[in-house]
This record gives sequence, structure tokens and C-alpha cells, in this order.
Amino acid sequence: IELFKQAAVALQSDIRYLELDAARKENDENQALQDKIGKFNIARMNMNELMSENERDEAKIAATNEKINRLYQEIMNDEGMLRYNEAKKSAETLINHIDAIINTAMNGGDPMTVQEPTGGCTGSCSSCSGCH
Repeated sequence: IELFKQAAVALQSDIRYLELDAARKENDENQALQDKIGKFNIARMNMNELMSENERDEAKIAATNEKINRLYQEIMNDEGMLRYNEAKKSAETLINHIDAIINTAMNGGDPMTVQEPTGGCTGSCSSCSGCH
């Protein structure tokens, strides 16, 4: 466990982690983006309320759904969010590689032979055709 803790500390110096952390902090400090996320969350709560009413107002539901979709697109197309999602994808690839190493070791294989997974590796070796 102590070695895994040390490995986790080392992970936090990897460029993929650093880029994800920087993108997350940038987005957290981006007030315009945070305002859109807040409006999006309120619109989703409003939609839940509209959907739970006994007598639904389909016009309000449609308008709220349109607002939700518009806000979602604005959020996802924000430059900071685009950077965050790209950094997250890169970090997830790293985590999938780590998962493949751990799964190989747990299944009695040599963790030193595990290559970085390509394609859609999920980290689950049960459905894998092989990453090494």
C-alpha cells in the first residue's frame, strides 16, 4: 500500500495529471463558465419539477429543454471546457494503462510487460484481446 501511495504521488507529477489539474482550476476560476453551469443546473432542476407535475405544460417543458440544450452546448464549446475534456481524455488513458498493469499483476501476469493500451481499453482484461 505504501508503494501505491508513493506511485500516486509520482502520478501527480505526470504531465497528463498536471494538464488536467490546470484545466480544472482554470474552469473553476472562469466566472462566466461557472455562471453557465449554474444556470444549466437550475434549468435541469426546473425540468425535473416540470416532469413531475400531474398536469404537464408541454410548452414549458419544450422551452426548458431547449434552454438546457443551448446551455449544454455553450458549456461544452467553451475553450476552457474543451481543454479540460482533452486533458481528461489523456489522463483517462493514463489511468487505463495503470488499470491494465494492476489487472495483469492480479491475474498472475508480468506487470512489466504491459504496454500502453491502444484504442478503447477500459482497464478490464476480461473483455480484452490483449494489450501486450
